[in-house]
Amino acid sequence: MARKAKVARKTKETDIKIAINLDGKGNYKINTSIPFVDHMLSLMSKHGNIDLDAQAKGDIEVDYHHLMEDIGIVLGEAINKALGRKLRIRRYGESMTPMDESLAQVVIDLSGRPYLVYKVRTPRGGAQIQSLGVSLFEDFFRALSNNAGMNLHIILQYGRDPHHIFEAIFKGFGRALRSAVEIQTKTKGVPSTKGTL
Repeated sequence: MARKAKVARKTKETDIKIAINLDGKGNYKINTSIPFVDHMLSLMSKHGNIDLDAQAKGDIEVDYHHLMEDIGIVLGEAINKALGRKLRIRRYGESMTPMDESLAQVVIDLSGRPYLVYKVRTPRGGAQIQSLGVSLFEDFFRALSNNAGMNLHIILQYGRDPHHIFEAIFKGFGRALRSAVEIQTKTKGVPSTKGTL
């Protein structure tokens, strides 16, 4: 059975609906009201072979923070729901992903214990892409990690262009997630000596 989930969240600040298929083919339909975020989530979906439908709107006339964080919350909830009992998953995933002059390392443990290590420094003058403050990506990934129950490490090895930096990160996140959710036929139950994740 395909591991699928749909999650919706509506507040006075945002309205978000996400559907995910962890056993998909990398198909995506994304409209978050922030074109650069649409691009990043499309890359995550395509390179992770994960089907993703993400529709989101929010009070971006105030700023992008509420919407960015809430997209992370809903995506994390969808991943966690789609994983179900996490039977026979690999659990760990890692990628080292280049994009031109940038190189990003992403490591995932679907342990059920959320923790984010985020070591990403953009070069001087790279604090924004269009009008989006790139510091908000840390808030996005923290919300995702907390709600997915995911131990997530994102380390930028080096990079110059902010677009390339985050493209490497999101492609790498998709690839690492793809590896972590893969079914291991020789594994019985969950990959933990505790018997639960």
